[in-house]
Amino acid sequence: MLPHDQDNNINSGSSNILVRTRIENMSLQIEPTGNVSPRVNDEVLDLQQQSNHAKLSVLRESLRPVTLKFEDVSYTIKLERNKGGCFSSTQQKQTRMLLQGVTGIVKPGEILAMLGPSGCGKTTLLTALSGRLPGKFSGTITYNGQQFSSSMKRKIGFVTQDDVLYPHLTVLETLTYAALLRLPNKLTNQEKIEQAELVIMELGLTRCKNSMIGGQLFRGISGGERKRVSIGQEMLVNPSLLLLDEPTSGLDSTTAQRIVATLRWLARGGRTVITTIHQPSSRLFRMFDKIIVLTEGCPIYSGKSSHVMEYFTSIGYAPGFNFMNPADFLLDLANGITPDTRHDDQHELLVKPDQSDNQNATKQSLITSYRKNIHPSLKEDLNQSSKHSIHTGGGRSPSRSPEDQWTTSWWLQFKVLLGRGLKERKHEAYSGLRIFQVMSVAFLSGLLWWHCDTNHIMDQVGLLFFFSIFWGFFPLFNAIFAFPQERPMLIRERSSGMYRLSSYYFARTVGDLPMELVLPTIFVTVTYWMGGLKPSFLTFMLTLLIILLNVLVSQGLGLALGAILMDVKQATTLSSVLMLVFLLASGYYIQHIPIFINWLKYISFSHYCYKLLLGVQYSRNELYECGIGKYCEVMEFPAIKVLGIDNLVLDVMALVVMLVVYRLLAYVALRLWHQ
Repeated sequence: MLPHDQDNNINSGSSNILVRTRIENMSLQIEPTGNVSPRVNDEVLDLQQQSNHAKLSVLRESLRPVTLKFEDVSYTIKLERNKGGCFSSTQQKQTRMLLQGVTGIVKPGEILAMLGPSGCGKTTLLTALSGRLPGKFSGTITYNGQQFSSSMKRKIGFVTQDDVLYPHLTVLETLTYAALLRLPNKLTNQEKIEQAELVIMELGLTRCKNSMIGGQLFRGISGGERKRVSIGQEMLVNPSLLLLDEPTSGLDSTTAQRIVATLRWLARGGRTVITTIHQPSSRLFRMFDKIIVLTEGCPIYSGKSSHVMEYFTSIGYAPGFNFMNPADFLLDLANGITPDTRHDDQHELLVKPDQSDNQNATKQSLITSYRKNIHPSLKEDLNQSSKHSIHTGGGRSPSRSPEDQWTTSWWLQFKVLLGRGLKERKHEAYSGLRIFQVMSVAFLSGLLWWHCDTNHIMDQVGLLFFFSIFWGFFPLFNAIFAFPQERPMLIRERSSGMYRLSSYYFARTVGDLPMELVLPTIFVTVTYWMGGLKPSFLTFMLTLLIILLNVLVSQGLGLALGAILMDVKQATTLSSVLMLVFLLASGYYIQHIPIFINWLKYISFSHYCYKLLLGVQYSRNELYECGIGKYCEVMEFPAIKVLGIDNLVLDVMALVVMLVVYRLLAYVALRLWHQ
């Protein structure tokens, strides 16, 4: 029985070897003869095509190996806390050092594991190595002797602890969309799809490739399969440096071993793999080439995993009993708990008054030993590696080209994101509950205003006002959730350089159009004719266009609020206040607004929509029954006269300006969030 990594290597490479062998043998037989039959030529071409197809696999050996070196990396954040009382604004700024003097080197083909208790700085260090750490840190991090750059960003794969995936997409769709976005333009769409299928096969996801990812509301694939899908998204671009944050978190030991065995196999292909891991089993620990042990941001060991027990024994910290999991032993030391060789029963380690002081003293002793015994040798290894890279030409500056910035065109990104968005959000936009909500209100409104003619003009005006308010509230509150819900996905994909922010934003905007405009069209169609409004097709179409314009403006405001605040609760609260102001300032409830607050109606899109609906519904010479046997002009009706519906073109222009301003504001807010 072969190990998992060797078995995969043999299976994945056997077809390539056989194809190449057959081609070489046939070539040797063909070359001495000058005349080659067409049948043999065709067979050679077919085998060459199969060989080229096999060579396309992104899980082949890394083409650009990366040696990662980090020296004396330190990172400090500022903390703010209130001081005084509930009404005191005095704030005291404090600093907390998350990393202090971490040094190490990882070469192609090696797996580095970071161990330590929760909050010791493992994720912070991993984020710094990926070039995604906000703010500034001290120390140096180099990739083949060079600083982090946009070209190096394309060679780095980063798998977060939480699997950020679209729940309604299948495994094949998820990896296919990632391949279309991340693989370069020199590959055709069919070749990119084949790459996704190869990754699925190599990572053992064939059985579930047509299953949905799943989420909180419905069950999908298992946790181990989700983790492999996340790894597959990064492996599509054949990264030279792969970083993973807690890849085995929440998985059983067997699934965790499969994940780490997959990582080991990927590393043996010439990649540099770095992972954080909380509490690995002894089987997992033996798969790591190097480890770093952190305690409160300070390293206590950095080097080969095979030497770790020998090192701590040499400085007086031997395990309490034989056959102890090295990871458990290291975590105890990182927490300041020393092994007691006189007692196998750990009940003696219960909380004591002086235990905290003893643990701190142990941590300081381990940190001091690290700086005395390990740090100088690490410095020497870094210097020798730097001299070797300069001698072999590794320190040359990389050539810059437009391809370093984006691997795909703006138009391709837009098309792929549009298709993915339509497939993912159709379950939400056309859900049965949402359709029932709109249709029930439409039929109820039609029954309440059943065949309401012009003689009941007050009721008709109320129906038109209901149109403007309902299709102001409904799209606004639906759009608020758009960007806050997709923010984790947007951060992950943008950090990987998958697409431009502008292509995402326009794809999101265009993708929402069919979903947001179909329901109001059905609503107006049902309610307009049931409510007895003017039986004119032209008037109906104008009414529908006004409502759709109002929907787009309202949706733009919701997108802007969500993008600015990025918090659903805050955005919902603010939008409720704004819609209440727009509702009162529209001119239906209050016809004579005081001058000092009359300006509110000019910022209310419901006010302009209400005026336009009245303007297209009634003509100047139209009459209504204002008394027994008495008829009056519709334009003289107080609720209409006070609005002044003469300049309808200006009202349309006002809505168009709001549409552009709100959408532009949403994009600028997104740009500021994702600089």
